[in-house]
Amino acid sequence: MPLTRDPRLYQIACLAGLLAYGVTALGFEVGPAQILMTLGTALLAQAACGFASGATRFDPRSALISGLSLCLLLRTDSLPLVALAAFVAVASKFVLRVRGKHVFNPTNFGLVAMILVSDRVWASAGQWGTGGFFAFLMACLGGLVAHRAWRSDVAWAFLASHVSFLLGRTAYLGDPLEIPLHSLQSGALLLFTFFMISDPRTTPDARPARVAFGVLVAAGAYYVQFRLFRTNGMLWSLFCLSPLVPLLDRLLPGDRYHWPASVAGATSGGTVDATLVADPGRLAAPGAVR
Repeated sequence: MPLTRDPRLYQIACLAGLLAYGVTALGFEVGPAQILMTLGTALLAQAACGFASGATRFDPRSALISGLSLCLLLRTDSLPLVALAAFVAVASKFVLRVRGKHVFNPTNFGLVAMILVSDRVWASAGQWGTGGFFAFLMACLGGLVAHRAWRSDVAWAFLASHVSFLLGRTAYLGDPLEIPLHSLQSGALLLFTFFMISDPRTTPDARPARVAFGVLVAAGAYYVQFRLFRTNGMLWSLFCLSPLVPLLDRLLPGDRYHWPASVAGATSGGTVDATLVADPGRLAAPGAVR
């Protein structure tokens, strides 16, 4: 199967371009040392965990997506904490699994875990400016059109619910419309919607379950932000609700998604085409972790 059909390649290019633009033109507070530490640790963790789980080959694509996302969102003045965040994010795919499927989005888990254990780590929404925001928005929408593997249903369900909650609150309080519109022009919102909650390997298998999950995460984010008065409501909501995905998969079973590439780890030592492992009753081998 041609590599160009793998949506992860588009994601990597999109995230890398955004990071380069943010560092050179927008003054993102992430230096070369942090970028190298994040990406290097993520790739090393992927290699080490893959070897320990019996993978027959090294696939850097998923680790690069997690590493680039952490570069865009994670902020700290400690390089050891940067390395730990990248390791925890990638390792979570191999350790926290239910029925052969990892429970948490790696970037989400790495960010929230480090925020929980250290007050020297925080998540940054990024100051992108209007031009940068809309350029990245167009790139994200283009990815949804070009690569159907991106779970557009859960992304749109979350985004529509999130916007509805904000507009409803604005109308109830009588606030000017500029307030929710400004909050919606957030780089973190785009990263969350198009690269985190829409991760096809951690969302429910069935479409009705994905739509319900998107609405629940939006409601949880609203509760965290406007009832608990905490920042990063989207991250906390996804982190807390992700353990519901295995339950949703049992209540509303659907086809298990696998990346459109050969899946290593067949018992014979060869490979099997990912399209042949769509049955939720047939779990991928340990070496097929993505």
